[in-house]
Amino acid sequence: MSVDRLERINSLLKRVIAESMFSVMQGDTVAPGLITVTGVACGKDLRDATVRVSVFGDETLKETALHHLAHNARKFQAIINREVKMKFTPRLTFQLDRSLERGDEVLAILDRLPQS
Repeated sequence: MSVDRLERINSLLKRVIAESMFSVMQGDTVAPGLITVTGVACGKDLRDATVRVSVFGDETLKETALHHLAHNARKFQAIINREVKMKFTPRLTFQLDRSLERGDEVLAILDRLPQS
């Protein structure tokens, strides 16, 4: 499979998951507005996909959000199956993405540097 096709599939899955976040996570203890889908990495055989998410809040909220996302993975898969025509619907695993937090730390360090 070409790299370009895999990137398009990853982008499509990211969009579908992000758009369905409010309908799937509605009524959960974690507000869906606190969760951002930062990326999707689908395997070459398209049977598994890792969804990277960023959660705004403290560590307990992040762990709770990951638990709820994993619990609702089948609902996300059903939406993907309905909206995206693929031979296989990938199994979703959710992973916490801390790159935004690290970026904020780097910007804070840069702000503390003296100006010359």
